[in-house]
Amino acid sequence: MNKTFETEAGFYAAERCDLNAFRAITAREVDLTEVPHAHDAPKNVPVYHMAELADMLANDASRRVLMAEWAGILQNGAGVFVLKSACTDLDAIDAATETYTHIIAAEKTGAGGGADHFAAAGANDRIWNSLQKLCLAAPDVFARYFASPAVDAACEAWLGPNYQMTAQVNLVYPGGQPQQAHRDYHLGFQTAEVSGQYPAHVHELSPLMTLQGGIAHCDISIESGPTKLLPFSQTYRPGYAAWRRDDFRAHFEEAYVQLLLEKGDAIFFSPALFHAAGANSTSDVHRMVNLLQISSAFGRAMETIDRTAMCKAVYPVLVAAWRTGALDAAQVDAVLSATAEGYSFPTNPDRDPPVGGLAPLTQKAAMKQSIMAGASQAEFEAVLDQQDAVRQA
Repeated sequence: MNKTFETEAGFYAAERCDLNAFRAITAREVDLTEVPHAHDAPKNVPVYHMAELADMLANDASRRVLMAEWAGILQNGAGVFVLKSACTDLDAIDAATETYTHIIAAEKTGAGGGADHFAAAGANDRIWNSLQKLCLAAPDVFARYFASPAVDAACEAWLGPNYQMTAQVNLVYPGGQPQQAHRDYHLGFQTAEVSGQYPAHVHELSPLMTLQGGIAHCDISIESGPTKLLPFSQTYRPGYAAWRRDDFRAHFEEAYVQLLLEKGDAIFFSPALFHAAGANSTSDVHRMVNLLQISSAFGRAMETIDRTAMCKAVYPVLVAAWRTGALDAAQVDAVLSATAEGYSFPTNPDRDPPVGGLAPLTQKAAMKQSIMAGASQAEFEAVLDQQDAVRQA
């Protein structure tokens, strides 16, 4: 890949992305000598039989060897791997499935939640924050469910210790349609315009901050629509600029692979891997997967800041400065960046749905809108208080 060609002044642009370079990258094949502990690598996806590797995980030195192998896959290799029998307590998975089914039913009756921003209404059900909801509803089940040294090691392999676990259950019914190819959180959740504002090196940082995973709650056949994956696509650096292009998506549809999963298996992949949920073409399989999104411990500021209080305090100053011309637009933006929360996450997707994409309105954007509209102090504070309320767990 000619990085100079694909960047302009240190930024990636969709129109400069090279489809031929992407084709060449995704034509690679797994070198089995680089994944010596994998049982095999069907369709270029390394598969590990965790029953055979239990002793490795139990020893600190050999555990590090295995984690280094997995990190190499995520960064420079296929970008995805499967852990067979990662969760060995299938009774706990069944109990969790039962609890999640009750949660879905309760949320459908109006107890809150249930909205999915990634699929057509009726095609599936989604539980946001399934991690906390399972823990509070059935702590005994939660403890058995997450008592998986394999899952723990996979998360630590990419993110190091003290990672932050979150999860969302996705239940896809027969007839559920496939997704289009995409990349995931962080930059994958931003609009093309917002994504393009981040320098090229931040595009390379984004996938280092999170890990995508999934635990199968049932046997998942190809017909039921396991995730469509394009091995090695995470190594295409401008991919966050390219994934919306029709020609890149067309190549994905020509080249993607899918793997069978059994109950208790786990799959992990880079958020930069081009992927998409598959179509459930069965007549009777309700495909349930607990989608894990794990974040680095480093994804936070050093100090705790009450930005809502700061916004309320400085708002009348900025309104007056904007009206009188004491501050121009660039100067107002600079003050907003120092004052308000400019990122949509973390939030509560049950109550804080996205606006014009996959990300909710930020505090910074709400403040700028209020200034431009000349909203009163009381009106602005009501907006902030509402934002704070819906973002709470």
